[in-house]
Amino acid sequence: MGFYSQNILPYLLDWSLSVPSVGKYRQEVLANVEGEVLEIGFGTGLNLSYYPESIRKIITIDSNPGVHKLAQKRIGKSSITVDHRILSGENLPMADNTFDSVVSTWTLCSIHYVEQALKEIYRVLKPGGKFFFIEHGLSNEPEVQVWQNRLNPVQKVIGDGCHLNRNIRQIIEQQFSKVSLEEFYLENEPKFLGYTYKGIATKAV
Repeated sequence: MGFYSQNILPYLLDWSLSVPSVGKYRQEVLANVEGEVLEIGFGTGLNLSYYPESIRKIITIDSNPGVHKLAQKRIGKSSITVDHRILSGENLPMADNTFDSVVSTWTLCSIHYVEQALKEIYRVLKPGGKFFFIEHGLSNEPEVQVWQNRLNPVQKVIGDGCHLNRNIRQIIEQQFSKVSLEEFYLENEPKFLGYTYKGIATKAV
């Protein structure tokens, strides 16, 4: 992982993902999180202030040590105990059926083997456990898809592996049979970047 990924990208992510229009969606996604919690792609800790008051501890992972440096201030101010680990989402060391809730916000776009990561998320969830997510990805408009495909190689460089054109619904539904999902454009974002998937996927009992 290079200088850009660890020292510049974390600040760009923190700036772009801390705007109020994004915060309201974080609040919606996290409102019903409960029990034992794992967050995939913790980043700079922007989700911490949106967890329900009942959540006292979370385990978090991120593969980029650079973002965790920025997260320390938020961790210090939070009432939630954070057990943070520098790990990839494709290979989780946690046991099967460990968590009631798994959270991922704007992370599935950049995990290299995203299908494998979804298998891992499913594995570590308890039966009936829920995967709470929000992600940008492939638009449902063909004319927007054209630009997403054209710009994707550039985005992967700027965003350190971030994809504009992943079909998040399809990826999640390949692993979870029960998925409640909304699709929409984020306000004040260009369409090629702002097409959004938000929902909950539940592991079979």
